[in-house]
Amino acid sequence: MSNTERTYLPAAGKDWALPFYDPFVKLFGGDAARRLLVEQAALSSGLRVLDIGCGTGTMVVLIKRLHPDVSVVGFDPDPKALALAKQKAQRDRLSIQFDRGFSDSLPYAQASFDRVFSSLMYHHLPSNEKASTLREVRRVLRPGGSFHLLDFAGPSSEKRGFWAHLLHAGEHMPDNAEGRVLALLNQAGFTDSRKLAERRLIFDPLAYYQASVPAA
Repeated sequence: MSNTERTYLPAAGKDWALPFYDPFVKLFGGDAARRLLVEQAALSSGLRVLDIGCGTGTMVVLIKRLHPDVSVVGFDPDPKALALAKQKAQRDRLSIQFDRGFSDSLPYAQASFDRVFSSLMYHHLPSNEKASTLREVRRVLRPGGSFHLLDFAGPSSEKRGFWAHLLHAGEHMPDNAEGRVLALLNQAGFTDSRKLAERRLIFDPLAYYQASVPAA
């Protein structure tokens, strides 16, 4: 089976819900949450940035608006979401590269990026794909680069979060527990892996993580 034939969980859980995803997330504070993630990354002119699971492109558009001199790449398996992302970029006349594929098999050379972002995508991944995705992120980051992760904070029990349940990804939520996330980051070869902050998205808490690649 080729990468493009693999199954995946769409951003909104179901294809029919995709047009409602952006206003839904914005209404409940998702845009403000993403802005904080960008601020944590301390971007500067000339850096190359990758957003895995970019979905409809809200994050990459935000990055390019705030930092026009940063090179931005959006990556996602969903052709319908990528089509909407490209429309956003074209509408705002933003130069953003979009590629299709899966996060556990990134089509980029080793040490290609200075920053990698993941925003509200990690909870979609099965356990084995979480580990392989983090190894791929580590591989494509340059020495001194960093990974910035925003996702639902994992439950302390098997109880599902409200939004994760609504988006049909609740069965993967135990992997979002802080200890599990940090362990997988360390196993992937990152250093200084830590949880930076937590905020609420109405009913469920969101967690911010950062992990670094040692400087050469």
